Amino acid sequence: MSAARRSGLQKEVLGLYRRALRIPRTKPEQTREKWDLLIRYTFRRNAMSVFPRDVSAIEHLLRVGGRQITAYEAESVKDCQVSAEMRLWDQRQRQKRTFDQ
Repeated sequence: MSAARRSGLQKEVLGLYRRALRIPRTKPEQTREKWDLLIRYTFRRNAMSVFPRDVSAIEHLLRVGGRQITAYEAESVKDCQVSAEMRLWDQRQRQKRTFDQ
């Protein structure tokens, strides 16, 4: 079976996501779970907010996301804020995963 072919835009989004997923490894251990949740929630929320064929909106989100990730990667940034909405979303995602298995 051959690997899925991805467009340049899809590769950029995946690259940005992978870069974002590396951020928690550079943060203090007690904040890593919050960083992970912030990243997963933000990417999922943005993915659901845009139509897959809306290239200009996706490019805009890539630019904004790239700037946010650059800011988060700074050594001076140690912690992040996680809202109650994010925590509720995470609980639902975990329940879905356990139910699907």
